[in-house]
Amino acid sequence: MPNQNIPHPPTIAIVGVTGLVGAQALQILAERNHPSARIHCYGSPRSVGKHIDYQGIQLHIKPLDQLATDAIKCSIDYALLCADAPTAVNARDLLSHTQTTIIDNSSAFRLDPDVPLIIPEINAHLLALCPRVVANPNCSTIMLLAALAPIRQAIGIASIQLTTYQAVSGAGKAALAELRNQSQAYLDGNTIPPSVFPTPCAFNVFEHESPIDPATGFNGEETKIIQESRRICNDPNLQIFPTCVRVPVERAHTQSIVIELDAPSTVAQIRSLLDCPGIKLSDPGAPLTPRDAANQNDIHIGRIRIDPASHHRRAALWICADQIRKGAALNAIQIMDALQSDKASRAQTSQAVV
Repeated sequence: MPNQNIPHPPTIAIVGVTGLVGAQALQILAERNHPSARIHCYGSPRSVGKHIDYQGIQLHIKPLDQLATDAIKCSIDYALLCADAPTAVNARDLLSHTQTTIIDNSSAFRLDPDVPLIIPEINAHLLALCPRVVANPNCSTIMLLAALAPIRQAIGIASIQLTTYQAVSGAGKAALAELRNQSQAYLDGNTIPPSVFPTPCAFNVFEHESPIDPATGFNGEETKIIQESRRICNDPNLQIFPTCVRVPVERAHTQSIVIELDAPSTVAQIRSLLDCPGIKLSDPGAPLTPRDAANQNDIHIGRIRIDPASHHRRAALWICADQIRKGAALNAIQIMDALQSDKASRAQTSQAVV
């Protein structure tokens, strides 16, 4: 729910509104009953001029080059960038002389030392610096670190090893269509050659399709998790070893995580630490699948194990999260909420001083 201490809802621009993340951001705003008059939509040239439904109201999709004019004319408070990195850089440049705060879902600014990389459950305090641009982490990074944050704070984590099982929708609408079309063709005894992925995704599993760095052996997705986790945790030496895999699932990512703790622990203690807002614990022994997390805000955590051979310092967790909601759109909107709350607090403090 939006912060009730904020008297007026902000005016929001959504760039890339017809993509999976942009459409999800619009849906979350609709769930909050955000007024349509305070939403402006922007899309690619093929989407410009079309309309998108918002609570029965048709919102006009405008060209990106109109963003700067609207930012001033309509007093746009936040621009949620739900497009690729080049579009994000272009939008940043267009808004450079406005008062609009940018929250970017792409990889464009995640490693920029002047741009905070934010998971609100972990480092929202950095937003008190009133940044003009805020970066949203990679979806796999968000679900990993948000799930581990209570454990890391209470016990400490010496190292992280994980394998991701990533839904095809993480690669966009075209990838989702490719899975559906290939699945139907396979069941019909036919084949459709891949166009989005390097190999067929239907009834198949393969390493994440991002390019492999020959110097490290890590692919792009694995490198993002390493670099972003170290930055968010403010630990350049954080030991983290990911393997990223694409699976024939439509929506919601899964991760198998093994952590080395700084002190011995128990399953009961870890479950107690994880009993907090934003996390949903499955019943012990109950199966947890990506379907359980799809279209949900919470990060779902299933089976938790402690390795007795590690003197109770090695723990394993199975987690699922909707990478389009918490892994992208929702995290960005939660960043906006935190910025709004901070703005309201400053306004109250200023009024009290006066």
